[in-house]
Amino acid sequence: MKTKNKTQHKEAMKTMTFDELKDKYIGKKGTPERDAYELELKVEVLGEMIKKVRQEKHMTQEELGKLVGVNKSQISKLERNTKNVTIATILKIFRALKKNIKFSIEELNDTYEKSMI
Repeated sequence: MKTKNKTQHKEAMKTMTFDELKDKYIGKKGTPERDAYELELKVEVLGEMIKKVRQEKHMTQEELGKLVGVNKSQISKLERNTKNVTIATILKIFRALKKNIKFSIEELNDTYEKSMI
């Protein structure tokens, strides 16, 4: 009897890809909720990258802050994924770390572009 229940349970389980889970629980690509989620992930990765490179160069947050012209607390907030950072500050940080950073621009779908006109 136990074997039958396990078999039925396995058949009832449906596997989903990570993208399918995000679509279901966060929203489909292009929805405001999904866009906010994706942006938050990108900012989180950026903070982790800055911290990793800073540590590889054996620099403290204070040393990096002095090179960039910001307080240690701003470097700390950025590494902890604060969302209120300017592109100019990000560029200064990577220049101070002697690293290049590339930004990509993606074209929005036609529906969204038309609604902005």
